[in-house]
Amino acid sequence: MESSKNRRMMHLFDRFAGAATRQAGSPAAFALAVAVVLIWAISGPLFGFSETWQLVINTGTTIITFLMVFLIQQSQNKDSTAVHLKLNELLASHKEASNHLISIEDLDEEELRQLVRFYRHLAELADQEGGVKCSHSLDEAQEIHEDKSRALHERLRRTRTQRGHETAQG
Repeated sequence: MESSKNRRMMHLFDRFAGAATRQAGSPAAFALAVAVVLIWAISGPLFGFSETWQLVINTGTTIITFLMVFLIQQSQNKDSTAVHLKLNELLASHKEASNHLISIEDLDEEELRQLVRFYRHLAELADQEGGVKCSHSLDEAQEIHEDKSRALHERLRRTRTQRGHETAQG
C-alpha cells in the first residue's frame, strides 16, 4: 500500500515539476517577473528605499529561486533519463554499434577519459582514410580500419598491375 502511495506522490510531483518548469520558462512568466521588479522599484520612494523594502525583494527572489532549483532539477533528471534511454535503444538496435556505450553515463571520469582518447584515435584514423565520412564502432574500429587499409592497398596494387599490362601492350 505504501509503495502505491509513494508512486502516486512521485507521479504528482513529477507532473507538477514538469508543468511548473514549462511555465517558468514561458514569456508570460518572464513578463510577470519583470512586472514584479518594476512595481518593487517604483514603490521604492513610497517606502523610502528602506531596508524592509529591499528585504522584500531579496526574500521573495531567494525563496522562489530555492524552490525552482528543485523543480528544475527534477525535470532535468527526468529528461536526461529519457534521452539516455533513447540513445541506449539506438545503440542496442544497431548491429554495428558498440553495446559498451549503453549506460556510459555510469562510468567514472577516468573511464570516460579513456573513451575520449579512443574516439580521438578513431578521428585520426578517419582523417587518414578520407575525413569525417568514415566511421567506426568502438568494438570494430581497428578491424575495420585494417580491412579498409587492405582493400585500399589491393585496389592500388590492381591499378598498378593494370597500368603495367597496358604499358606492356602499348
